[in-house]
Amino acid sequence: MIVGARRSKPSLSDFGGASLESLFGNSLTTGSAIFLFLALALALAFEFVNGFHDTANAVATVIYTNSLKPTVAVVWSGIWNLIGVLTSSGAVAFGVIALLPVELVLNVGSGAGFAMVFALLLSAIIWNLGTWYLGLPASSSHTLIGAILGVGLANSWLTPGHVFGEGVNWAKAEEIGISLLASPLIGFTLAALLLIACKALVKRPELYTAPEKGQPPPLWIRSILVLTCTGVSFAHGSNDGQKGMGLVMLILIGLVPAVYAVNLALPPDEIRQFESSTLATTAVLDKYVTTAPVRHDYAQVELSNYLKTTGKVSPDTYSALANKNREITEALAGRSSVKELTEDQRTNLRSNLYLVAESIGKLNKAHLLKDDDKAGLLSYKSHIEKFTKFIPDWVKFAVACALGLGTMIGWKRIVVTVGEKIGKEHLTYAQGASAELVAMTTIGAADILGLPVSTTHVLSSGIAGTMFANRSGLQMSTVRSL
Repeated sequence: MIVGARRSKPSLSDFGGASLESLFGNSLTTGSAIFLFLALALALAFEFVNGFHDTANAVATVIYTNSLKPTVAVVWSGIWNLIGVLTSSGAVAFGVIALLPVELVLNVGSGAGFAMVFALLLSAIIWNLGTWYLGLPASSSHTLIGAILGVGLANSWLTPGHVFGEGVNWAKAEEIGISLLASPLIGFTLAALLLIACKALVKRPELYTAPEKGQPPPLWIRSILVLTCTGVSFAHGSNDGQKGMGLVMLILIGLVPAVYAVNLALPPDEIRQFESSTLATTAVLDKYVTTAPVRHDYAQVELSNYLKTTGKVSPDTYSALANKNREITEALAGRSSVKELTEDQRTNLRSNLYLVAESIGKLNKAHLLKDDDKAGLLSYKSHIEKFTKFIPDWVKFAVACALGLGTMIGWKRIVVTVGEKIGKEHLTYAQGASAELVAMTTIGAADILGLPVSTTHVLSSGIAGTMFANRSGLQMSTVRSL
């Protein structure tokens, strides 16, 4: 033993070996690692509890109608949730993150950033557990979006110099709010119309009867119900699973920026092509500059202020945008891989990429880009997103597994509510198939548009629509609770 030798701080590699280092790098201290795993556990716990609600809705009709045994239905749904998650684009995940205040997104690794993450996750989990205990198919999507808006408002209230409410991306909140409010109305209307059309075109009495206890329906009805369950499960994984993925990525970017700040898997050709694009884009942005060049530190402040809800274009905005774009060029100059950058350089690169992409997007929405430049700048914005909007496969698998496990444990309470407590009569085969077909289509369309919707509310409102069309009557106590 060498006398007086200083012992290095224990790191993640001391406990997990090379496999953990490949996921989380080798710079995490033991304390940071514990904090990381706690944050990830909370994010996955949110998806686990989400499984009580939303995935349980996907299997509700096939279990209630005896089309599949509960265990088989849950496993089948879990498989298609996994496939849906793995094939998702990530658009919904990053759309949800876009609701967060700019300063917290840029500084998610700070104390305030993690206070935000823990606050929104804990509040969402507590609410979801409470509504599950009461057997209410409450919306995890509404809960999460509400929690994000809550931390945004709290941040603007508690931060000196901020106007109350300016920390929330209200334009994105309005877009998501319309999606969340309109989707149940669409579900109700389309499911009602589909059932009416089905009754007019398909003259098979057995399709319009309630299931007998323990008796499976005829094979053709059973096949339809299993098919619609499969579609809802896939669509749910593709849309709803992304919300958890977005939160997991936010945590990883904050605590392990060396690995997750930017996409390390981009090939050398992509890096060189993007570097050329940065030079061309700077030349375009310089045409808008009418003031003297701004300092690097001021450029960040200028763009951060512009991206707030109350932010307006100032004479320095374009100069700051060109400045940050030059920083991106300098960071990538002569590089064949992002891995060649240090941890601080990767974090700074992500911050600059975020500011440039979001500023271009806001300028476009405000119609402040010239027609000749618009296509090129928006293409550049899409190119930036290859660096910043990525989700590793292990994150998708972890979220999918959490969803599936939640379904296996908590499905029963929600199934009874969906089958017996929305309408005054028990759910028929046709009603279940109509509601699930509409839910599958609505959620799939929202996923393509990058909008979060509530599987719970779309499917439950679809069932309510079929009850209305069937003149079965609605149990208003359940509808009001929803």
